[in-house]
Amino acid sequence: MKRVVMLFAEGFETVEALMAVDVLRRGGVGVTMASINEDEVVRSSHGVEVGMDAVLGEVDVADYDAVILPGGMPGTLHLGESEAVKKTVLAMNEAGKIVAAICAAPGVLGKYGLLEGKKACSYPSHEENLTGAEVLRIPVVKDGNIITSRGLGTAAEFAFALLTALEGAEKTEQIKEAIVWSE
Repeated sequence: MKRVVMLFAEGFETVEALMAVDVLRRGGVGVTMASINEDEVVRSSHGVEVGMDAVLGEVDVADYDAVILPGGMPGTLHLGESEAVKKTVLAMNEAGKIVAAICAAPGVLGKYGLLEGKKACSYPSHEENLTGAEVLRIPVVKDGNIITSRGLGTAAEFAFALLTALEGAEKTEQIKEAIVWSE
């Protein structure tokens, strides 16, 4: 079974995070929701409290196939300020594993130098944070092991891109049919 860890910080964007968690779990991917602090419950930018599966400090990232950073404010700022997040993201990238971010969070990847020479996208007002990237204005961009997306309105496409990268297009089509997804 493929496994991913999603990193939650206080002020994350609810739908961006939980859409990916839901689609991936439906597709048979093990998802660990990990708080970047010691919090067992993390509150979204709109006051939705979500129980965590783990705390980042207790997670061995070597056991995972991908790391996902949801957007939202001030959640993205907290992700970018965390040394534990930086260490996790850089280790996953170094291992050639999937590193994914949506909305403002691709800017965290830019801050870490992971977008140099890559194509990427983000929430429009955060495009300047995609340091070194060729900025595209499409819902999802996959360049090598990096997957980025623009925001809440592209959360489903982001989740489908993650599932396809992990489990293949056939599994993604099965899930789209099961949830009555229409394009």
